[in-house]
Amino acid sequence: MNIDPKDLLTVTFTLFAIIDILGSIPILISLKEKMGGINELKATLISGALMIVFLYGGEIFLNVLGLDVKSFAVGGSIVIFILGLEMVLGVEFFKSEKNIKAATVVPIAFPLIAGSGTLTTVMSLKANYGPATLLIAILINLVIVYSVLKSLGYIARLLGPAGLIAVRKFFGVILLAIAVKIFTTNAHGLIQ
Repeated sequence: MNIDPKDLLTVTFTLFAIIDILGSIPILISLKEKMGGINELKATLISGALMIVFLYGGEIFLNVLGLDVKSFAVGGSIVIFILGLEMVLGVEFFKSEKNIKAATVVPIAFPLIAGSGTLTTVMSLKANYGPATLLIAILINLVIVYSVLKSLGYIARLLGPAGLIAVRKFFGVILLAIAVKIFTTNAHGLIQ
């Protein structure tokens, strides 16, 4: 198993940006207050399971639909681009479900952590990187997610409202650049 550290860093950072656990802190704090707490381990494990299932079973699912990974990567790059625009511009293009019941699973594990953007990104990255690199990047991000969920109050006090906005916008710009790279890498084989 040969894993390029540069590729691992790129994939880990890409997933970190798309999961946007720091950008979700205001939502998570609000949910935690309304529910009287969050089951951090359960939310982390469920979101991790979704990402890993999609990493290994996503291609089979696509084949059933008659799609290939490159087509999915191009479609995914467009979704990632829109998510990046959403983060930079502060406009909500994708509406999230506001149901508080079973919030550890919905909306925390899915779609906040392992939402359509994250699952699309996992499949898009699979077109350019090996599954071992992706699996390690997912596990690294799950450790980060769990750590953030455990220390929500401290992080919110540390960054403050302006800091949270700045972090979200920074990762939005990174996502825009990643989306362009995924698109240009995979689109040339599709357009004939």
